[in-house]
Amino acid sequence: MARFVGAIDAGTTSTRFMLFDAHGSIIAFDQREHRQIFPQSGWVEHDPLEIWERTRAVIGATLAKAEIKAADIVAIGVTNQRETTVLWNRHTGEPAHNAIVWQDTRTDRLCRQLQTDGYAERIYHKTGLPVATYFSGPKIRWLLDNLPGLRAQAEAGDLLFGTVDSWLIWNLTGGTHGGAHVTDVTNASRTMLMNLETLDWDDELLTLLGVPRALLPTIRPSSDPHFYGTTLVSGPFSGEIPVCGALGDQQAATVGQTCFHPGEAKNTYGTGCFMLLNTGPTIVRSQNGLLTTVCYRLGDQPAVYALEGSIAMAGATVQWLRDNLGLISHAGETETLARSVADSGGCYLVPAFSGLFAPYWRSDARGVLVGLTRYVNRAHIARAALEAICYQTREVLDAMNADCGVPLTVLKVDGGATANDFLMQLQADILGVDVIRPKVAETTSLGAAYAAGLAVGFWPDLESLRANWQVDRQWGAQIDSATRAHGFAGWKKAVTRTFDWVE
Repeated sequence: MARFVGAIDAGTTSTRFMLFDAHGSIIAFDQREHRQIFPQSGWVEHDPLEIWERTRAVIGATLAKAEIKAADIVAIGVTNQRETTVLWNRHTGEPAHNAIVWQDTRTDRLCRQLQTDGYAERIYHKTGLPVATYFSGPKIRWLLDNLPGLRAQAEAGDLLFGTVDSWLIWNLTGGTHGGAHVTDVTNASRTMLMNLETLDWDDELLTLLGVPRALLPTIRPSSDPHFYGTTLVSGPFSGEIPVCGALGDQQAATVGQTCFHPGEAKNTYGTGCFMLLNTGPTIVRSQNGLLTTVCYRLGDQPAVYALEGSIAMAGATVQWLRDNLGLISHAGETETLARSVADSGGCYLVPAFSGLFAPYWRSDARGVLVGLTRYVNRAHIARAALEAICYQTREVLDAMNADCGVPLTVLKVDGGATANDFLMQLQADILGVDVIRPKVAETTSLGAAYAAGLAVGFWPDLESLRANWQVDRQWGAQIDSATRAHGFAGWKKAVTRTFDWVE
């Protein structure tokens, strides 16, 4: 009888459920979007109950498409948008507030105060993270400080905190009836509350951020042979299935790309853009604006670490062209438009809508469209949007090369935007290195499945996962170094125009 591993992929704009066979091939999937809520400028929220409802719906739809039963699934893995912060009542299961999304900038004042008070270096040494609105810890503090009665509930043990993985695993494994309140080391490493060396919540950081320990989930391995819990018979799977894999989405993509050796890197093109470089068991603290993060931890083995370059706006920039400006009707239209012009007409779009992430970490920055003349039309702007994704990636790659000292010559890519062949050629041109897309581009879901499957022995070892990885297409640079340097110099100039916008 065929057996499968399932992966719940709770992303920033949608949730999907995928089934994989032993070859890492997709058997069936379903995907559904959830609302993006913008209460104020710079604020971004999601409804946790809507995400849970979408999760149940995609599971049911996928099982129906595959025509299988819960008994055919040997394990479940979860991957998720990281840093997005959920607080909920442990007794009722009701969220205390909408989830505050990783893109949200409402904690800017708190973060600037931490920097002014001289805590940035201490926080960075312990967590590998700069003090930034990106991370979960300041979001927890904002909720506790701004919602009446919430801090008292937290201190009394009535509230639970989690990133989206914790919220879903708690609901999957029983919710108010004994649901497992856990997270994995990769998600915990994005809170600004976990010590990279101890892999545990840090008391000094909890005090500094004003976060009661009673709120926090237990930190577990990314692939856990002891299981986080099992699904309920009354739940969306209608059967008891081990839930035993969890990874933040970018770490999941790294596992899905089988970047298991130090020096191997991948770049994921999703809502944002995220490049991770495996540094093995060594904690490498960046000198060039990158994050140090946990890459994964398999069972009782030592944690594996990574350097990461995080870009807030990639696919979300194309979504902005569609939803906010109405320049396109669907994302695929950008490829047609961009191909219709020889270049961007001298214009640059820097999508610093939530500030600039790596390597700048400038929360005062805001988006700009510069270099406009009457010659520029919507095709040039569409091309500039795609170039922005590639230039941001170039800045991260340069920082990574500086930190590791060994220039990357090949970049594995994944995520929805890699379906745009023109974008991938543009990326190879702007980087000057080869870009490789695997046959299974949905490596985020695949990585979560791998973590769960390893925990139950469905895959015996990492080499069996490597055997599944196959090249779909490879791109090499088609422009000369002088053209590449000229375009990048214009980009760097445009970036400076985003600085100091927010007082």
